[in-house]
Amino acid sequence: MTKRFAATAAFVLLSSTVTVSATDIGATFTSACPFGDCAAGISLSYLGEFVIPSGQMEHGVEFGGISGLDFDAATGHYIAISDDRSDKAPARFYELDIDVDASGLKGVSVVKHVTLKDKNGEPFAAKTVDPESIRLGKDGIYWGSEGDAKVLLPPFIRVTAPDGSFVREFPLPEGFAPTADKLTGIRDNLAFEDLAVAPSGDVFVGVEAAFYQDGPKPSLTTGSLSRIVRFDGKTGEPKAQYVHPVSPIPQAAATAAAGNDNGMSEMLALDDHRLLAVERSYAEGFGNNIKIMMMDLAGASDISATPSLTKNDQRVVPARKSQLLDLRAIGLVPDNIEAMSLGKAKDGTDVLILGSDNNFSTSQKTQFYAFKVLSRPQQ
Repeated sequence: MTKRFAATAAFVLLSSTVTVSATDIGATFTSACPFGDCAAGISLSYLGEFVIPSGQMEHGVEFGGISGLDFDAATGHYIAISDDRSDKAPARFYELDIDVDASGLKGVSVVKHVTLKDKNGEPFAAKTVDPESIRLGKDGIYWGSEGDAKVLLPPFIRVTAPDGSFVREFPLPEGFAPTADKLTGIRDNLAFEDLAVAPSGDVFVGVEAAFYQDGPKPSLTTGSLSRIVRFDGKTGEPKAQYVHPVSPIPQAAATAAAGNDNGMSEMLALDDHRLLAVERSYAEGFGNNIKIMMMDLAGASDISATPSLTKNDQRVVPARKSQLLDLRAIGLVPDNIEAMSLGKAKDGTDVLILGSDNNFSTSQKTQFYAFKVLSRPQQ
């Protein structure tokens, strides 16, 4: 049963507060020649924002934690994964109806939620999984768990059936698993955040920031070398690895003791070598900075055989990267954007949808932005 979030007083307040300072509906943003490649040009037109306040219940389960989003052409709906670690309810993904057309973004409805199952066909026990990304593939729903480096829980990429049941798992490349000595492997809460499926069926999986063996995590003065793995979608076997250079943290926190960070929180394949990436940063006392990048893997080095980027004397060419959009620079006030999808609006308009993870916090919100895609890269 479809449940539309009511426009409660709290929602109206949140929505009107943001809209006053936001860019106008219909404003256009064009990057004509990213990295000097005019065939990679992209143009977007802003269609608006829709906010769901934290604490909203859906069939007895608190809605939130939206960390991945993808469009299902067969239904016209979107699938969205929650990063709830089976704490509030069993790990799950949602089917959403996003009401958007060329005139603007009007609402978001929950059609249903589906419980993810482990290899034994059971819901995941609390804190045994951290769902962060989701995509539709040729043989099912692909999704990723970030793992938990604190307790040496490895990340994974799995394929599930529409009912949430386990189908298969991709092998984890060497050097990715967390280690007690922190000499190699994922950093805590900086692992499998990003998942993209190319038209060829290849699957791209990215980590938020560098592994221990590949250098530091981002700081105010230095970036971080994030690995992207390219898997063969049919066999699940890794084909290549690339470097995405995550930018330095763009904003200092209010005080030296306060926290700040930056990382790649989502990827989206435009074709077999060009991807969009979200670089999401946070600074206490300031909030979130959200930048949409385009990257091109053509010509990037395959670092599959490079165990460590800090102990390497071979030439490494990272993916080319070009900033397309800075949400704060165009007048928006973004929350914790972790989800991104291309899709079709109700009238057939091509759209780009962004979604935020509210961390189930009363100081945050689930936020959706929509952009009309006026033009996109040509092969």
